[in-house]
Amino acid sequence: MRAIEISKPGAADVLRLCERPLPVAREGEVRIRVHAAGVNRPDVFQRLGSYNPPPGASDLPGLEVAGEIVDGDLGATGFKIGDMVCALVQGGGYAEYVTAPVEQCLPVPRGMSPLEAASLPETFFTVWSNVFDRAQLGKGESLLVQGGTSGIGVTAIQLASALGHRVFATAGSDEKARACEALGAERGINYRSEDFAAVVKQLTGDIGVDVILDMVGGDYLPREINCLADDGRIAIIALLGGGKSQIDLGQVLRRRLTVTGSTLRPRSVAFKAAIARQLKEKVWPLLEAGDVKPVIYESFPLEQAAAAHALMESSQHVGKIMLQVV
Repeated sequence: MRAIEISKPGAADVLRLCERPLPVAREGEVRIRVHAAGVNRPDVFQRLGSYNPPPGASDLPGLEVAGEIVDGDLGATGFKIGDMVCALVQGGGYAEYVTAPVEQCLPVPRGMSPLEAASLPETFFTVWSNVFDRAQLGKGESLLVQGGTSGIGVTAIQLASALGHRVFATAGSDEKARACEALGAERGINYRSEDFAAVVKQLTGDIGVDVILDMVGGDYLPREINCLADDGRIAIIALLGGGKSQIDLGQVLRRRLTVTGSTLRPRSVAFKAAIARQLKEKVWPLLEAGDVKPVIYESFPLEQAAAAHALMESSQHVGKIMLQVV
């Protein structure tokens, strides 16, 4: 099969089209003929050599795909050979075939193309796991999304808004701030020209937000503490601003704040399967009704994966960057 491999750690041009043997589905796995694959920030980190695949995972980049089940262990899932699915994988998505745990597969939502469906798994699994499971965003509570025009950001804004929450989001320009508002954010905040903590406090009557989805870390954390409501929670999913921070622990104690975080890729199949079940029950109906929609900025042929990575690193995009395989 054709695939994209990382020839050595480095810039986007180290991504190389190659020939690889077909992957073999193990117990509990299916083999998927890939129609499309998503490009995600962890793929960039893996290419740079700072985010190695978990033991036993493919060395090929690519964490989400959509395509046709061609063989494997279907178990008691109700899937059959020939079904179109989207799937969360530990790696190997930048290829014509990939294996996936069958419990991490979801049906392509009704009316959606494979390209659109391939944009869903990584961001929806991540947002649901962190915003709704770990941070427990509850009825009547508000959410601040850092990086609102990223793939994660557009998913979090839409999903929380569709479920009835007040949502605020940061972005790197006035244009991107308005894009966040078009997706359902009450207010997009240009972090280059505005103090997001001050804006959030003003908009919430000095109360603050209940949950913050943070992919920045670093010096954002003390500012986030300042704009959390009492009993508020911060869920950290990436460290684009650095891995070290100083915070006022007195506020954490006095106001019962929670700072948590997680990475999804090394978690067990059982953990991810539980998320898949929740998504199918609670989120897939929203997608099929059009209340939440895929946001695809640009797609590239598989062999142009380097151009897709260069675009991601430019941070010009709003939403997902995709690879079209078939």
